[in-house]
Amino acid sequence: MDGKVFLVGAGPGDPELLTIKAIRILQAADVVLHDDLISPQILEFAPKSAHLRSVGKRCGRKSIQQQEINALMVAFASFGLKVVRLKGGDPLLFGRAGEEIDALRAANVAFEIVPGVTSASASAAALDISLTHRDKASAVVFLTSHQAPGNSASEWQTYVRSGATLAIYMPGFDYAQTAARLLSAGIGQETPCAIICQASTPKQQIYRTTIRNLSGAPKLPAPTLLLVGDVVQSANANVSRDQRVVDTRLPFEIVPATVLEVFADNQVFWGD
Repeated sequence: MDGKVFLVGAGPGDPELLTIKAIRILQAADVVLHDDLISPQILEFAPKSAHLRSVGKRCGRKSIQQQEINALMVAFASFGLKVVRLKGGDPLLFGRAGEEIDALRAANVAFEIVPGVTSASASAAALDISLTHRDKASAVVFLTSHQAPGNSASEWQTYVRSGATLAIYMPGFDYAQTAARLLSAGIGQETPCAIICQASTPKQQIYRTTIRNLSGAPKLPAPTLLLVGDVVQSANANVSRDQRVVDTRLPFEIVPATVLEVFADNQVFWGD
């Protein structure tokens, strides 16, 4: 039997934000290669017989290389196994899915992509705002502060001039540099912004401020996301400017079911 790789989005952290399809595929997995920040509650959906391996890359820590991850996916699939490459958020946004897709195609390995809830959506929900607004922002731009070689400041000018809400993934802790980059691109000093860490989880924290004061923001635990734009002005009244807010809401308990599951390709697998 030929193996198959599933590139699955695990969402922003709350197990309740997993899609039904993601849960079904996890429950039938032989191998789960997961990002470092995937919660134990989500990994519990995998069978006890499944091989779980963290392949996450964390800033400041020795971590596995992307080529090694590609090789693992290909190797396990070549044994006829169902391989889940479990990524935080949506697998197609800043998760190097493009490189993994290229590797799987080059090795002639069958694969399927299962979208997930991206952290920008979860962060907006935490603020009780919409990323787009007819009167404030008709577009949203997903970008990262980690630029590939050759990217220029002109791209940031394009983003700022568009008037779109900016969702900056992996902003790091050098908020002064981020603010300077945005200011040099033409953004206003009083433009509202917010840092959201560990969105949708019990450890969620929010820090709302302006571009002028962004350099003084606290270093919140990863993963974090920076939202910039006029839509942030409409944030929940409980999220005051220059004040850290800890969300104490607890998610509902989720108990992985032990049931007969059916794969999308109609092959039947028993849960543990």
